[in-house]
Amino acid sequence: MYYTTGFTKDEIVDLCVMVHSAELEPNVNHWPPILGLFKSVVVALTYLRRNRVQAELAEYFGVSQSTISRAITGLTPLLARLLVDYVPTAEDLDARTQYIVDGTLLPCWSWGDHPELYSGKHKTTGLNVQVVCGLDGTLAWISDPVDGCRHDTAALEISGVLHTLDPAKWMGDKGYIGNGMLTPIRKPPYRELLDWEKEFNTAVNKIRYRIERAIANIKTWRILHVDYRRPLATFATTISAVIALEFYRSGRE
Repeated sequence: MYYTTGFTKDEIVDLCVMVHSAELEPNVNHWPPILGLFKSVVVALTYLRRNRVQAELAEYFGVSQSTISRAITGLTPLLARLLVDYVPTAEDLDARTQYIVDGTLLPCWSWGDHPELYSGKHKTTGLNVQVVCGLDGTLAWISDPVDGCRHDTAALEISGVLHTLDPAKWMGDKGYIGNGMLTPIRKPPYRELLDWEKEFNTAVNKIRYRIERAIANIKTWRILHVDYRRPLATFATTISAVIALEFYRSGRE
């Protein structure tokens, strides 16, 4: 079960207890009675972790596709809400700590009436999030998603994370040049990089790989790795749920 959902059976039981103890809207079924709470949580976690086709999950659990859809639709926003206290905010970042930042695109289907989702850098559509980790690679913070057309610098500014922190203690790639943080040196238009500049860039990139690894770990939640198939209006909530589950899971290790 761990390799399917990212959680052990005992951890899933703890999530079920949390859901069962929550104040829920009266006369509203947040999970299908035919599945019950435990199986519904397993379905939601499996969908988020593995991005399984709902018809496949329906066949495995012996129910209809619409039942699987109701479990995912009901529990995803509920998990995001119940686990929100486990998610660090910008205010939780330590001004004395050195951080590494990078942006990543969370892809979705190409909705023709939403050109703001198109990222020229990635040549596809999605939402942009900013990811921050410490020098040891420990995930520290993830921003709220913004339109995929936003440059990393613009997305970071929208997040407001650096409004009260010193960017001189932060490290980023060339997309953050001009923000006051440590970045690789960009090649000038009329000459090659000098040897010392190449050495400097190599030294920076030997540290920056940690944020790439942190992002790769986040995208082991396959729902964030390939095109999001559910309605676009649910994408931001799904992202919030996955972020909350990742911080909740890592906090228990």
